[in-house]
Amino acid sequence: MNTSGIDHIELYVGDARQAAFYLCTAFGFKVCGQGGPETGLEDQRSLLLRQGDIQVVLTTGLVPGHPATEYVRRHGDGVAVIGIGVDDVGAAYRGLTERGAESVSPPREYATEGPGGQDQRVIVAEVSGFSDVTHRLVERHGSRRAFLPGAIEVTDPEPDTDDKVLRAIDHIAICVPAGGLTPTARYYVDVFGFTQIFEEYVEVGGQGMDSKVVQSSSGQVTFTLIEPDPQRRPGQIDNFLTWHAGAGVQHVAFGTDDIVKAVGTLGDKGVRFLGTPSTYYDTLEERVGHLDAPLDELRELGVLVDRDHWGQLLQIFTESMHVRRTLFLEIIERRGALTFGSGNIKALYEAKRGELSGTTAG
Repeated sequence: MNTSGIDHIELYVGDARQAAFYLCTAFGFKVCGQGGPETGLEDQRSLLLRQGDIQVVLTTGLVPGHPATEYVRRHGDGVAVIGIGVDDVGAAYRGLTERGAESVSPPREYATEGPGGQDQRVIVAEVSGFSDVTHRLVERHGSRRAFLPGAIEVTDPEPDTDDKVLRAIDHIAICVPAGGLTPTARYYVDVFGFTQIFEEYVEVGGQGMDSKVVQSSSGQVTFTLIEPDPQRRPGQIDNFLTWHAGAGVQHVAFGTDDIVKAVGTLGDKGVRFLGTPSTYYDTLEERVGHLDAPLDELRELGVLVDRDHWGQLLQIFTESMHVRRTLFLEIIERRGALTFGSGNIKALYEAKRGELSGTTAG
């Protein structure tokens, strides 16, 4: 199966307009399309948001039996559909279902005549992913700005994006219950043809977690899979699984070309990031070597830095925007690095422990 990347993500939310207002006001997204009863989507209201190459659909169910209504009731707002671009939906759908994926909906074509008589065709199908999250296979022809012609209509194909700081979806992090990591990774390897490119066990502060990273052959679709170690003290992953009521997308990482600019811009718009203790930066250069960005700026903004064999990675995490404290976002800039910043977990823990020890001693 040839994949071109993550075409879009769809969040099921309690109020699509409210969620859109936050993402547009704080993160600089633009509402570019909408769908609902007037476009044949009788039981839902959907809004299409864009920034850079990122497409986010926000869907609210209008009736009790709609999948979005049921999803929100169980999990709260969250990522329910991950759209994957493919060059042939029919072939991809057949291959996936033959290898063990469950069919959610067979191929369907959305088409209309675009500007200048150019046909706009989008073919989609859906198959099972993990837990309640499905994968939508997307094949596009014609204008790249069309989304689902006749269902979710684009109202602003080229929005004003002068203030955009986010470029693309770098990866998606998924939490699964203890014991679910290996079978989930195997599913993506055996069924989707992904490759496992990384695995690691991290233990810190009495907590432990296992992780595996699977990636499409194109390198454009990357899932970081995480499970808690039940033999260790319960922590963040356990909290997510409890509050989300099962496996789900813990965070979406948005790539940027300039994280210092991005964090400054988003902070000015009201985005709240997780705090980083000042002591983290006292040994940062000793840990990762020469920094590709000024230390004072990194310290002021709270940006984390890690290094692997290929280069440096700069990242920062937002606070969760949801009442259940589940889904959050990551802003990431890769300066050659191919891994995911796991070195920062231990470094942050040591910095926080050092700050607490210093406070107690004082």
